[in-house]
Amino acid sequence: MTSRMTPEAYVQQKAAKSGSSFYYAFLFLPPPRRAAITAFYAFCREVDDVVDEVSDSGVAATKLQWWRREVAALFAGTPSHPVTLALQPHLVPFGIRADHLSAVIDGCQVDLEQSRFLDFPGLARYCDLVAGVVGEVAARIFGHSAEATLQYAHRLGLAMQLTNIIRDVGDDARRGRIYLPMSELQAHDVKANEILKRESPWGYSERFQALMHFQAARAHATYDEALALLPAADRVAQNPGLMMANIYRTLLREIERQGFQVLHQRTSLTPLRKLWIAARTRWRGR
Repeated sequence: MTSRMTPEAYVQQKAAKSGSSFYYAFLFLPPPRRAAITAFYAFCREVDDVVDEVSDSGVAATKLQWWRREVAALFAGTPSHPVTLALQPHLVPFGIRADHLSAVIDGCQVDLEQSRFLDFPGLARYCDLVAGVVGEVAARIFGHSAEATLQYAHRLGLAMQLTNIIRDVGDDARRGRIYLPMSELQAHDVKANEILKRESPWGYSERFQALMHFQAARAHATYDEALALLPAADRVAQNPGLMMANIYRTLLREIERQGFQVLHQRTSLTPLRKLWIAARTRWRGR
């Protein structure tokens, strides 16, 4: 942070720079809620960047430990980082707890220590740390009147993370990571080496296609399960989450339309298309 940049300006820049689908949903929120979700999202990005951008696992582990101390300092009233300074005034109004922030760090710790998942229950536990808890905090900030809305948010976070995993198969393979459960690779007779090497013709066998169709079908089912949990009374307040769901589900359908060409490219939606989906969701209310 430069000497002239406020914590609020820092987190705004962090969120905008990411180009994330989340940012487009934030634009439609009233200022207090927008400030809270932007600060929280910037925290998640800072912690996630430790794993994505630091090649030395020992250095990354040290940085994550620093963030654990910073979370403790935040809840003790003595934060020092611009992200936690920006987040501080929103903790009490929106019910953001230390265990919420610690779960995000725990998820990134898993990324450091584990590059494979044996089965889907193990993957789902990881997804809850890195996405389900994020969904819950977002739902708290957007506003909710029913406990079921928090259950919806956890389920929606899982659906969105499953979409991320499908999109990033190739990117993750370049880092030596495979988030698709090993038991499911085995069930479709896909070898881990096929994904890691991405050899000509890019590993797009019928077996791989069947595996990816299975992953996409589960993600779609999870979106449907999440939406079924959202009480009607909270639908308007949760509209930003529905915007994100529609953006991510459109991305999933685009990946399907392209035939799961995820080993050598990372499919994305243009900023204009994301903004249009967000605006359309706002108009339609779903």
